[in-house]
Amino acid sequence: MSARITKPHEIVERALELSRADGCVVIADEHSTANLRWAGNALTTNGVTRGRTLTVIATVDGARGTASGVVSRSAVTADELEPLVRAAEAAARGAGPAEDAQPLVTGVTGSPGFTEAPAETSSAVFADFAPALGEAFARARAGGRELYGFANHELVSSYLGTSTGLRLRHDQPNGTLELNAKSPDRTRSAWAGRATRDFKDVDPAALDAELAVRLGWAERRLELPAGRYETLLPPTAVADLLIYQMWSASGRDAAEGRTVFSKPGGGTRIGERLTELPLSLRSDPNEPGLESAPFVIAHSSGGDQSVFDNGLPLTATEWIREGELTHLTTSRHSAGLTGLPVAPGIDNLVLDGGSDRSLEEMVAATGRGLLLTCLWYIREVDPATLLLTGLTRDGVYLVENGEVTGEVNNFRFNESPVDLLGRASEAGRTEKTLPREWGDWFTRAAMPALRVPDFNMSSVSQGV
Repeated sequence: MSARITKPHEIVERALELSRADGCVVIADEHSTANLRWAGNALTTNGVTRGRTLTVIATVDGARGTASGVVSRSAVTADELEPLVRAAEAAARGAGPAEDAQPLVTGVTGSPGFTEAPAETSSAVFADFAPALGEAFARARAGGRELYGFANHELVSSYLGTSTGLRLRHDQPNGTLELNAKSPDRTRSAWAGRATRDFKDVDPAALDAELAVRLGWAERRLELPAGRYETLLPPTAVADLLIYQMWSASGRDAAEGRTVFSKPGGGTRIGERLTELPLSLRSDPNEPGLESAPFVIAHSSGGDQSVFDNGLPLTATEWIREGELTHLTTSRHSAGLTGLPVAPGIDNLVLDGGSDRSLEEMVAATGRGLLLTCLWYIREVDPATLLLTGLTRDGVYLVENGEVTGEVNNFRFNESPVDLLGRASEAGRTEKTLPREWGDWFTRAAMPALRVPDFNMSSVSQGV
């Protein structure tokens, strides 16, 4: 691409100039990543990457309604820019009227940094973390542990321009750290993960110490049958369950009688109490430490997401307020269909309203129960009840008289997060957490540990 149009905002402007459609939205996503990987207490690989993805959304008005066409490509050159715009227009003209068609968003104040260079990450993000990780390797080696894992940092600068005059930009940092500790014979394994914006708030030594304790617990091994157990779910496991619940909270699907949030006889369950605990589930693009895009960035339409809503401002939304269901996700289109307020999805999730008890304090208050590490391989069984199945992983521990007394076998579970919230008897302190299962797609979460008196371990699993 020529030097004249290599800057993201210039690419957006040029694509809009080339457009012959009735409406046009252009999104330029500038990606940069830095990563470290390690195995057996030694770094194995590291790298830095850069990339760009350009998405053009063309809208074409017709006698039967407005159609849309979307085309995304990476590494677009100057010669490929006009063909990309024409391809989006051709896709729109070849499509039928879009069900979710709405006027493109107008009247949103432009971002002050729209014409500035994209934010970029580099290996410098690990300047303090990498030496601390090396020290953790030494301690683990001396303690007879082997550390495996990876650290990844990504910065995405998204530039959004529309034919209606919007010029918006958002920089999204996203960092994840996953650390596994294993015994030399590989019979014991423990996991810890953290989400971070800049790796300044993660401590490899503290994580290694946490994993050393868990490997110590696993030196005593017990076998338990399937059944219902009082279970302490740590924040990471709670996040994985409630993120899936959030993904399933479509206002339109609920109004059409197809989900756990559908009201028998018609309508939705908004206004119903889902839990007697005073818990609130909310999203806020300005949540400290979990900041996310303050406007809709939609590369495609589907469910309650619409390309016509690109640029629509996002505000703090309570999905559950003190135990009561208050909102379901909607686009402008699905809000109009259902009569629900407009409430697009937001890229973070917080559950709060519990006590100030730490997970350790909750363990100390347990007579007999199970303490989980994390969940994985979560799949939906029944959308009508949001019944999910999955497996425990990297440590299930038996708690007796307030102390962890050993490790037990892994299990397959069958639970609905909605039903689970209704049965939870205690929620602890809310803290930032990394979802184990959904960490590749959703990392900005803060959750408490939950105590469930009768968590359903439906069968024994042979996984580690």
